[in-house]
Amino acid sequence: MKVIGVRFRGDNRLYKFKSNSEKIKRGDYVIVDVEKKECIGQVVELMEITDSISLPPIKRKATKEDMARDIKNMELEKTAFEFCKERILAHKLDMKLIRVECLFDKSKLIFYYTAEGRVDFRELLKDLVKRFRMRIELRQVGVRNETQMVGGIGPCGRELCCTLFLDNFAPVSVKMAKEQYISLNPEKISGLCGRLMCCLAYEFPVYQRFKEGFPASGETIKIGDLEGKIIRYSLPRHSLFIETKEGQEIELPLEKIQGKK
Repeated sequence: MKVIGVRFRGDNRLYKFKSNSEKIKRGDYVIVDVEKKECIGQVVELMEITDSISLPPIKRKATKEDMARDIKNMELEKTAFEFCKERILAHKLDMKLIRVECLFDKSKLIFYYTAEGRVDFRELLKDLVKRFRMRIELRQVGVRNETQMVGGIGPCGRELCCTLFLDNFAPVSVKMAKEQYISLNPEKISGLCGRLMCCLAYEFPVYQRFKEGFPASGETIKIGDLEGKIIRYSLPRHSLFIETKEGQEIELPLEKIQGKK
């Protein structure tokens, strides 16, 4: 089955669609349905898959009229963003505007913002409706969603996971960092959003399975003449480290541990 990967303006995540009989090339713009609304996006990837999976089809290749409409929508988004920022200041609202999205059919303007608590934006909403004469939605999002929309480069040197492929934000805890023996320095384990990095959850289950059946960190073990307290495990090296009574740190391969079930 031929599959195309599409990206939409303001969203770097890749969305997959089933290709129809049209000759679609990388770089083309296509019209698709996303969440029951018509959207325009750019083809950034072409692939062939053998798995039988259910994917929505593309509706058609974008026309010159579609492209012109999208450019006008972009201009409207910029105008709406500046106007909304101005009115937020005028009404002295404690909220931060992130971005504005104009639906492709121009049926609605969505204003994304963050705020510490509930915001009474009734007067702001009146200003927006009066100025743009269309449906207006003010949608509050969290700091993770803000970072996802704005984008950036993570400490790993790559583009942020949430910007590229994460659809949902899974719960992340300090325990995940502890289990992987990562420094608990907040600067080391926090993302650009100020929350714990999503990637802490990626290898957490692997570390849990890796240590199954072995003594827990902090336990004292004895192997031959060596006796010491387990201070950490190393998954890449398939070993563990113990600290002897003399304060010496020694690495041991897991094959030497008799406690494995």
